[in-house]
Amino acid sequence: MIRPTRAHIDLAALQANFRAIVDYLHGDPLAAGGTSRPPGVIAVVKANAYGHGSARVGLALEAAGATMLACADIEEGVSLRQAGVRCEILVFGALSVSDLAGVFEAGLTPTVSSPSAGRALQAAAAARGVRLRCHLKIDTGMNRLGFRHDNLPRTLPPLLDSPNLEIVGVYTHLATADDPEDDLFGEQRLRFERALDVVTALGGRPHLRHAANSAALLRDSRLWYDLVRPGLLLYGLVPPPLAATLPLVPVLSLTSRIVAVKGVRAGERVGYGGRFRPDAPAKIAVVPAGYADGLDARLEGRGHVLVRGRRVPIVGSVCMDMLTIDVTGLPVEPGDEVVVLGAQGDGTLQRIDAREMAAAIGTIPYEILCRIGSRIERVYDGSPP
Repeated sequence: MIRPTRAHIDLAALQANFRAIVDYLHGDPLAAGGTSRPPGVIAVVKANAYGHGSARVGLALEAAGATMLACADIEEGVSLRQAGVRCEILVFGALSVSDLAGVFEAGLTPTVSSPSAGRALQAAAAARGVRLRCHLKIDTGMNRLGFRHDNLPRTLPPLLDSPNLEIVGVYTHLATADDPEDDLFGEQRLRFERALDVVTALGGRPHLRHAANSAALLRDSRLWYDLVRPGLLLYGLVPPPLAATLPLVPVLSLTSRIVAVKGVRAGERVGYGGRFRPDAPAKIAVVPAGYADGLDARLEGRGHVLVRGRRVPIVGSVCMDMLTIDVTGLPVEPGDEVVVLGAQGDGTLQRIDAREMAAAIGTIPYEILCRIGSRIERVYDGSPP
């Protein structure tokens, strides 16, 4: 028996989104610090490609023209190689306590984000008699990973002197790119540019600079530098609260089917805790998707799904394996399609996307996508092998 709750991944839409981003970058004459050369694209596929499935997504992006992908850790990079991805793969994560063998066996490009990571990579590269290409991460205000921007003269020389490491790229991570009111965004840009000058003064010769995630890509072309790092935009969503004119299409839709329909009398209680109690007779439908599939319990009384082209509310508690929806007045029956994320309807098309769902429960669309559970089958359309 195949569970009716499935995630549908439109890889043709993914590739179209990638091309739309490339076209957008080519359309700004001030790109890359005022030169006429537009930046390249690092396609971010970490966290199982934001829940979309990194193997198929990685191959589709490579086929669309991506020359570099980025993932969170070595294990993700190895999985991409095993799937057949051949282009360069940048590993974002900390490597100080990692088993580094995968970096060399899978031909990954690691990030050096601390002196200890630099020492570990130098030792591993020297033991193999190879010279390893790396990117250097500068902490300009996120206060997470990275060499502090104001301490580089002390911490950076040993790394630059490492005979088996070649620092080909330098980047930073922006903490408030999606907050137009926060001054840290501009301050991080200035700190990064000062840090780039220090790296050069200390003898570093990186030829790749990058800082812009999806939000920064939309907000300020001065942060495009040599490369940009779109993530959410690739999957067809604009980071809230920002808006964009890019012709993007959400790549993932999440659907299920009604498995039961029942009547509820006025005043009867529905679900764990009995919190839903209709004032009049109601019709309730049961959908086999719950928090074990990544649907947040806060959707109770806040979220909606689409049935027969109509928006209907999620009522009663979101359970581990199912939820209940109020379909009073609709001629529904078991087997009817339920759209949790995506579009439905003839003529007047209705759509629910991850931005809407996230806003309803007070979170971010990244979490909505990444939490879609592993037991949900991913079905791919428009896909290369």
